Amino acid sequence: MKITVSRLPYLLQIARSGGVLAAADSLRLTPSAVSQQLSRLEAEVGVPLVDRSPRGLNPTAAGRELIELAETIEREVNEAALRVAAASQLPSGRVRLGAFQSFISAVLAPSLHRWRDELAGVQLEVIEAEHSDLVRSLKAAQLDLIVIERDDEVAALPLPPGIREVTLLHDPWVLVAPAGTQAALGVVELERLQVPWLELDGGAGGVSAVRRVRRGLPDSETSPHRYSGHHAALAMIAAGEGVTLMPQLALRDGVPAGVETHELPGLGFRRISLRYRESRRPAPALRAAIDFLRAFVAGGEDTHDANGS
Repeated sequence: MKITVSRLPYLLQIARSGGVLAAADSLRLTPSAVSQQLSRLEAEVGVPLVDRSPRGLNPTAAGRELIELAETIEREVNEAALRVAAASQLPSGRVRLGAFQSFISAVLAPSLHRWRDELAGVQLEVIEAEHSDLVRSLKAAQLDLIVIERDDEVAALPLPPGIREVTLLHDPWVLVAPAGTQAALGVVELERLQVPWLELDGGAGGVSAVRRVRRGLPDSETSPHRYSGHHAALAMIAAGEGVTLMPQLALRDGVPAGVETHELPGLGFRRISLRYRESRRPAPALRAAIDFLRAFVAGGEDTHDANGS
């Protein structure tokens, strides 16, 4: 037995309408065309599908089975059409995102499994770069979205024309010192630190935070060592060569032996923000990426636009 599925809607409409004439009217066909499709379907299954009487047509047991099958197929097709329509409305395209190392490793990378599920149509390209390179690349349209940092105690510079900024999260600064500092001092007091401060290259937020804190420590000393990456700093600190401030995100995976961390009042935090170019009709992929990142890192923390909106 081979059933031509395309004939099932004729049987279904006959059952719903109560007869061939009414079914033909609903289908906008001639009664002869509907009757032919019914007859061919009965020939395929080898048994009558309706009982014909002066009062109309009534489905036989076999007819009721096929009507149930037709209803199932109709329902599946309609649901599939809805899913396809919904999928066609999902954002798609490419988003070039630039960010710094600690954000990529502590926030972005852990979010990618959700990104693949929720933004399957959005192709993400991640580029790690320094602050100045990120800002320049966004202005030159070489990046669509950047993640930047700054010490929250430092006044923000005016945004370039056509650039929008959205606060993403606040990341506390943490004192990172050689192991034993707390044991030696009891309660850590910045004024009593006997360890010099490491010099920091790059890292706009970190440089500003260390300078800010050290302005209140007129007797603090400077280490001869300079670093630009957190791993190098941790190695120098473990060797007892100095102290510095690091963002909490950079320490999420712990610190090596010989290093201790202290969350002290007054250290403040760095503000991590998203920047993108304004447009009257922003690309759906970019808008979806921004909404996704804000939702992922929210964690109960309020976010707002840098210009107050």
